[in-house]
Amino acid sequence: MHVESSARPDSQGDNLRRALRGTMVGLALFALLGTVTAVWANPFFVRMTPVGPWEFAATALTALLGGLIAALWVPACRLRTTGTGGIASFLGIACPTCNKILMLMFGAPALLAWFDPIRPWLAGAGLLVMAVSAARVWRAFAAFRDQDGFSPTPVHQPDRGME
Repeated sequence: MHVESSARPDSQGDNLRRALRGTMVGLALFALLGTVTAVWANPFFVRMTPVGPWEFAATALTALLGGLIAALWVPACRLRTTGTGGIASFLGIACPTCNKILMLMFGAPALLAWFDPIRPWLAGAGLLVMAVSAARVWRAFAAFRDQDGFSPTPVHQPDRGME
């Protein structure tokens, strides 16, 4: 798809909007994910298992990658990989016995014996999938910026004078 250069937003304004969007999505994701998984004490959810330090780090990294992807997203990107990584990360961070669906499917003893030990690996796999998605979005963003000579920084063309 060819887009006229004059129809594109200015580079500085676009960068500011993207930075603001990424920051807001990252902060909202951090607050929502940390509250829903009860990584910190809150009046909405009570966690039945203790929180490990890796869970807070996984929450922060998930929010950081989500914000980065939101900031760099261009229309050519699909978000299926990001969603898959986010769900895996969420399941890895969340309390295994607080998840009512998992509790009904497997029961508490099975969740604590089988699911709880793999949660850090599940969260890590989710973060890895999100990192791959962020790299893809980064490449798509760079290609979007480079098409039609539109780059985030002004390019100086030397004046050749009259030839």
